[in-house]
Amino acid sequence: MIRRLSVCLLILPFLSVCAAAAPPNVVIVITDDQGYGDLSCHGNPILKTPQIDALHADSVRLKDYHVSPTCSPTRSAFLTGHWTNRTGVWHTIMGRSMLRENEVTMGQVFKDAGYATGMFGKWHLGDNYPYRPEDRGYTEVMRHGGGGVGQTPDYWDNAYFDGSYWHNGTPEPVKGFCTDVFFDYAKRFIKQSAQDNKPFLAYIATNAPHGPMHAPEEDAAKYASVRNVGLQHFYGMISNIDDNVGALRAFLKEEGLADNTIFIFTTDNGSSSGWKTFNADMRAGKGSEYDGGHRVPFFVYWPEGGLTGGRDVEPITAHVDILPSLIDLCGIRSPTGVKFDGTSLKSLLHGQAADWPDRILVTDSQRVKDPIKWRKSSVMTSQWRLINGKELYDIKSDPGQKTDVASGHPAVVQRLTKFYEQWWADLLPTFSNATAIYLGHPQDNPARLTSHDWITTGSTPWNQSHIRKAQNGKSATGFWNVYVHETGDYEVRLRRWPESADLAIDAALPPGDPVPGSKAFRMTPGKAISPSRATLKIGETSAEAPVKAGDKEVVFHMKLTKGKTRMAALFIADDGEQHGAYYAYVTKK
Repeated sequence: MIRRLSVCLLILPFLSVCAAAAPPNVVIVITDDQGYGDLSCHGNPILKTPQIDALHADSVRLKDYHVSPTCSPTRSAFLTGHWTNRTGVWHTIMGRSMLRENEVTMGQVFKDAGYATGMFGKWHLGDNYPYRPEDRGYTEVMRHGGGGVGQTPDYWDNAYFDGSYWHNGTPEPVKGFCTDVFFDYAKRFIKQSAQDNKPFLAYIATNAPHGPMHAPEEDAAKYASVRNVGLQHFYGMISNIDDNVGALRAFLKEEGLADNTIFIFTTDNGSSSGWKTFNADMRAGKGSEYDGGHRVPFFVYWPEGGLTGGRDVEPITAHVDILPSLIDLCGIRSPTGVKFDGTSLKSLLHGQAADWPDRILVTDSQRVKDPIKWRKSSVMTSQWRLINGKELYDIKSDPGQKTDVASGHPAVVQRLTKFYEQWWADLLPTFSNATAIYLGHPQDNPARLTSHDWITTGSTPWNQSHIRKAQNGKSATGFWNVYVHETGDYEVRLRRWPESADLAIDAALPPGDPVPGSKAFRMTPGKAISPSRATLKIGETSAEAPVKAGDKEVVFHMKLTKGKTRMAALFIADDGEQHGAYYAYVTKK
């Protein structure tokens, strides 16, 4: 635990002031799929975000701050200070969203410095050991599964309201809208940390306003004039986030914590839904290599640290800079042996960096099994954007990236290309180090595997509507990379439906209940299937067993040898139709 030192200064007769040299707390709010233009303080003509606007007015703002064009990659860089492709996270599914075991996270850094560390909401960097937040330094965790509420690894039939979320590894039923729940648990954590006299890191990562589009009815009703129901609820989710940001700031003030808390608001990628309506003069949205895909808001407020006053920081910055910056601002120890790809922004934030270098940064959107050179890439400086190694834009005079000026600036293209080539060569050897889900580890036994993490070149069943539809065929099956932690006897239970659904493999399922907004994943009817046998292959060990009508699972017992290998499981019908085992439970006996 970090000791708090007090120095008493006699400043007037009979009057003394005790100044506590306490480490700052850190609160991070990072939202999902909310772009730079999805705020009224950035000129959005429809959205009203008064609470975040107030934060913006008080804060130091990174004006040219960049992340990855999609969520898991941003989170991996944000939490480690390393390029996304270095961390093994360049996709959101297919085993490419699991943060490599050798990476040291923000949670671990702050835990090692004596902080209480809490993670609330969306993790999306792995649902199995050793990738979960509770394995990566977070002492208090309340999260959904996968990349969003209702996705395949999430608790069955979750749909934004009154769901169940993993509280320190155990499913816990809750009441209320998901964003409200995550902020509520964060406040409980903050209050307890303060009572324990511990500095805290609260990482609040909302799944909102990611689709499907569901908002509390009173929030969506504010945008009833918008004729698209999905967009109404997208805006409604942002309105709800805005209310929660305001309530959290008021809570910190009431608890006497606001002045010495570094409060950050940011988002994980460009807008998924609002950018076609308003995009702050940028081109494209989520997933794009153009600025609309990855330039996002970043506001930081810390009264005791002098980060106030509504100042703008103009030079280009990125997600890889945040962890080294927080280490520097908080005066804590950097992890041993870790070389960050980012750099501390402390001097920039304090307006003390007159000689700041003309940096080059890279972002890309891979979303493939294995990274492809130059794919959907942007090589960036404060003035230039080299897109896909071909197009060049002067972002100062052309923020909408409408006019390619590559032919007129060959020296700039050459400089940015050279940087990218060196960047790629540095990362390339790491690509083959595929992450693997541990089997038989005491911290996750039984291990629960889902089709979200299948490695496949086809269509991955990543949400629960896909499971209900019984997505099938060779293009919708795959394998898991697994690591057998210890040689021994293992039980493997293959299921079409998760345990919590308690249904037979061949069973149909009626649609679930609706919630406000667009169609929930659980409203898809569950299709009946008719498999006659199940097959399982782990490494060189294979087995087959019959599937009888009404069976809820097929159980295999295998002797497995320690080490990394592959695991594949299928349900096969007499006519040859194949379905993967969407859920598998593996127990070391």
